[in-house]
Amino acid sequence: MQSSAKHLHILGICGTAMAAIAKLALDSGWHVTGSDAGIYPPMSDYLHDLGIHATPFSKDNLQPRPQLCVIGNAMSRGNIEVEIILNEGFNYCSGPEFVGQYILPKRHAVVVAGTHGKTSTSSMLAHILEQAKQAPGFLIGGMPKNFSGGARLGSGKTFILEGDEYDTAFFDKRSKFLHYHAQTLILNNLEYDHADIFPDLAAIQRQFSHLLRTVPSTGHIIRNADETHFDDVFAQGCWTPVVEFAHYPHPDAAWQWESITLDGSQFRIYYHGEMVLETSWESIGVHQVANACAATAAAHTLGVSIPIIEQALASFAGVKRRMSLVGIANGIRIFDDFAHHPTAISGIVSATKAAMKHQDKTLWVIVEPRSNTMRSKVHQQRLPQCFAAADAVIFTPPSHRNLANDAILDLETVCQAIGSKAHIMENTETIIKYIASHAQDGDDVLILSNGGFDNIHQRLLQTLQKKT
Repeated sequence: MQSSAKHLHILGICGTAMAAIAKLALDSGWHVTGSDAGIYPPMSDYLHDLGIHATPFSKDNLQPRPQLCVIGNAMSRGNIEVEIILNEGFNYCSGPEFVGQYILPKRHAVVVAGTHGKTSTSSMLAHILEQAKQAPGFLIGGMPKNFSGGARLGSGKTFILEGDEYDTAFFDKRSKFLHYHAQTLILNNLEYDHADIFPDLAAIQRQFSHLLRTVPSTGHIIRNADETHFDDVFAQGCWTPVVEFAHYPHPDAAWQWESITLDGSQFRIYYHGEMVLETSWESIGVHQVANACAATAAAHTLGVSIPIIEQALASFAGVKRRMSLVGIANGIRIFDDFAHHPTAISGIVSATKAAMKHQDKTLWVIVEPRSNTMRSKVHQQRLPQCFAAADAVIFTPPSHRNLANDAILDLETVCQAIGSKAHIMENTETIIKYIASHAQDGDDVLILSNGGFDNIHQRLLQTLQKKT
C-alpha cells in the first residue's frame, strides 16, 4: 500500500504506544486522525502539535471512510467505532501489526525483549547508534532523555523496538513482539508477569519460543546467560547465532559486565575475558549495568566500535520515570521510578540506598501496587524481601478492579513480614502530610508506580518547598 495519500484512523490514540505509532505513520506520509475516550493534556497537546486531530469516539469519525484503521490494545467489543469497523468490513489491524507491515519493511529490526529493562536497553542502544551516526529509527515505550521523544522514523537502516510480550489486541492474543520480525533480538531476562493474561511462566516461555522461530539465521540473538528461564525456551528450538552476556566472571559468555560501585554508577565490560570498556554514568542500579552490557553486545554486532560505545554510555542521560530526580527541597531528594515487579523493585531500592550521600539518613519508599500483577497475590511472598535496603516503606491500597476479593494483594500480611518500618496509607494526601512532617535534610524519597499516582511527585515536592 502506498501511504502518501492514505487516511489512517487510530482508535485509542491517546495511549502512549498509539500516539507514538501515530507519529511514525505521520512521518511516513499518512494522513492521521484518531479517537479516544479521554482526550486531555499532555497527550492532547502532543497530538495537536503534530497536527493530528483527535476526537471522542463517534460514528462520525469514520466518515469519510479511512483506508485503514488501527485498533489499540485497550479497545474492546462494544466500542461504537469497533462495531462499525467490524459490521461494515473496514480494513483494520493492531498497532504492532501496522508497525510490522508499514514501518519496518527494508529496515533492520532490533527487538529488545524481556520482563525488565526493555525501555532502558532500547534507549541505550538508540543513543549508541546515534553517536555512531547510524541515525536509527525507534519505537520505545518511554521517553529517552537523549532524544525528544520515544518514537522516530530515522533515516538509517536500523530500527529499534521495545518488544512487549503482552498480547496485541482483543482480536489477536499473540505477543506484540511477534509482529516486529526481529533480525537482531535482545533477551534481557524472563520472569512471571502479566498475571491477567498469562496463567503461568510456561505460557510466557511459549511466546518467547514463537519469537525465536521468527529470527532469521542471518541475524543475532543477544541472550542473558544468567537467566535460566531462557533454557526451556531455547530447548524448543533456535536457528540463529547466539551471543551471550552475563555477570563477570562467567565461564562461557562472550560479553561480561562488572559493577565497580554498589549503585552501578561505575562499571566495566569484558569481551572474551579482556576488559574493553570502563566508564561511569548518570544511571543508578546494577541492573542497568547488565542492560548496558546487552546494548554493547548488540551494538558491536551492528558494527559500532568499542570507543564509540564507551563514549555513548558515558553520555547516556537515562529515561524519564526510570530513577528520575523530580527535585530537591530542604535537602530532601525525591526520585521517581517505574518499577512494578519484585526484581525491579529490589534492584532499584538497593541501588538508591547505596547511592545516598549519607547512609545514616532515611530512605523512604512509597509504593503504588498498580499493575494487574502487582495488585494480585502472585508476588505476595516475594514483595517483603524487596525492601531490605529501605528505612521506611509506605503502600497505598491496591484497587480491586477486575479482581476477586480473595485474589487481591494482602498488604497487611506484606507489611507484617517487612516489619515495623512498613505502613499502609489510604491516599496520597495522607502520605504527603506524613512525609512532610517526618522527612529530614539528607533523606531520599523513592516513589514507585507505573502510573501517574495522583501526581504525588510534584505535590510532595511543592509541599516540602513550602516547609521552613
